[in-house]
Amino acid sequence: MPNKIVLAITGASGSIYSKLILDTLMQHKDQWANIGVVMSKNAQDVWETELGNRDYDQYPVDFYSKHDFTAPFASGSAKYNMMLVAPCSMGTLGRIAGGISDDLITRAADVMLKERRKLILMVRETPFHLIHIRNMETVTLSGGIICPAIPSFYSRPVSLEAAAKTVTDRMLDLAGIQLNDTYRWGESE
Repeated sequence: MPNKIVLAITGASGSIYSKLILDTLMQHKDQWANIGVVMSKNAQDVWETELGNRDYDQYPVDFYSKHDFTAPFASGSAKYNMMLVAPCSMGTLGRIAGGISDDLITRAADVMLKERRKLILMVRETPFHLIHIRNMETVTLSGGIICPAIPSFYSRPVSLEAAAKTVTDRMLDLAGIQLNDTYRWGESE
């Protein structure tokens, strides 16, 4: 059964990550039936600042307001089976860890945890303080996956986008999306 995916984009720096996730998912349309995107106003502003455009609304996916609790994935009965938060701000992480469902992003994350479905948070901050670490621990103990926005370099990425793709490909691997065009350690090129 094709995936039903929620992609939440918060106002943390790292719009390149959400763009690459959307680009990759567009190349793998056979693996999903629905993609619902929730993007905060801050995320829109950060996207424009970092990427120099507002192309996020050009993707053929369903966009929902951050306060639209009528979105299907605000309930477990809609059977969305995974949620990616990329990038995930520390404020969003803290609200998810605290069970505070004050907007659609945190409500959808709460649904994923209570339904024992995949919730993957690409946290984007440096350095971490103890509250960040404890919030990551709480989400992990509740069944979520923390996938920090930390690129790998053993594939020898030749551009900023290639380095960022090492993170997004890892996140999509964790989600169960089958990627055939990504670097795998120990495999010949």
